[in-house]
Amino acid sequence: MKAKTLIYSLITMLLLLLTGPARAQVREQRVSVDQLFELTRQNHPNLKVVAADIAIARQGTEVAKTARLPSVALGVQSYYLGNVSILNKDFSDATRVSMPHYGSNLSTEANWLIWKGGVVRNSIRIQSLKEGLAQLNYQTNEQSIKLLVLGYYLDVYKLLNQERVYEKNISLAEQRLTNIRSLYKEGVVTRNDVIRGELQLSNLNLALEVNQDNRAILNKQLTVALGLPEEVVIIPEEALATVAEVTSVQEFQAAGRQNPALQLARQNAALYDVSAKVIRADRSPSLTVFSGNKLQRPLTTSVPAVDAYSNGWSTGLSLNFNVDALYKTSQKLKLNRLQQDQAEAQVVQTGQQIEVGVNTAFIKYREAISQKNTYGVQKKMAAENYRIMESKYTNQLAILLDLLDASNAKLDAELQYTNAEANIVFSYYKLLKESGQL
Repeated sequence: MKAKTLIYSLITMLLLLLTGPARAQVREQRVSVDQLFELTRQNHPNLKVVAADIAIARQGTEVAKTARLPSVALGVQSYYLGNVSILNKDFSDATRVSMPHYGSNLSTEANWLIWKGGVVRNSIRIQSLKEGLAQLNYQTNEQSIKLLVLGYYLDVYKLLNQERVYEKNISLAEQRLTNIRSLYKEGVVTRNDVIRGELQLSNLNLALEVNQDNRAILNKQLTVALGLPEEVVIIPEEALATVAEVTSVQEFQAAGRQNPALQLARQNAALYDVSAKVIRADRSPSLTVFSGNKLQRPLTTSVPAVDAYSNGWSTGLSLNFNVDALYKTSQKLKLNRLQQDQAEAQVVQTGQQIEVGVNTAFIKYREAISQKNTYGVQKKMAAENYRIMESKYTNQLAILLDLLDASNAKLDAELQYTNAEANIVFSYYKLLKESGQL
């Protein structure tokens, strides 16, 4: 037995040594709402992906601008030239003609599109609009992600407050259980009262443990979203950021007309206007300036071939017209018009959704304020009711079940009230998000 005890002791010490440094690394970090939003903007994984779309679209604009520049080609050939056989029309009397065997060709060619119905200018415009779409998409995603992370943050705030409520009620339950056990020893109450008191204390301890586990889960989600080390324990600010009192929804409805989501829909519709100009440009001829130079060896245009270099150059204008564009372009324009109609309908739908969302968020904000006031009154009433029932039970004027009911009502009222402030803050920022101001 002593040997087993010694082994268990050594294992325990080893585990403490291994886990000790990890526990020491855990550190608390207080984060305000403003810091929360800034860390989200800088480090959230989803925003980094969306930000990459902006860089890609910006580079697409730069690529489109290169169409204004001339295209230049350089070609170099080196080859073996075999002897030539000359035959009669009936393939008889073949005559072999010796040729210079080494051949080479150096050519340069430049083309510069001068005009094609504004296709280059409009193509650049399309890429610029896509760059704007990427930026508006980033703003829309940023606001949604900010609100999501704020929800996690406020949930942590609620759980921390709930932990304090549970700890206070556990302390009261322990004190109450001590009193019940004293009364039981005096023969004033039955064993049943002791068991009920122990069950309530056990339930409170279990609720506290579940509360702490939920906070650990949310803390992990927050550290990932904010780009913080996993050993950091996020502590919300004691007094949440004060929010301005909102008395009218009109200012938020007006701000909603500039919501990034609505601007995104509008710009997407505008994209089809420019696309139509590019499609119509297919019906226009293209005017191109060209220039070229060619250095070739040997001269095979003379008989016999001459092993020498020939150099020639040319420059001029080229006018081309795609005849098939006369009957193909109309179908492309019809498709573009249908897509534009769909995009414009999307603008109307998005505007209506924003209006409904702002109105809903405003109502929920006012509801959250009303709930806080109501829960405040209920908290005071529940505390007073518990005080009265505790006094009655001590004086044997009430049964334990009444006291436990009063205790549970007090706990529920305190939990609801501690969540009320966080609900007001979330409702206010939800209103900002729906109106595009977060």
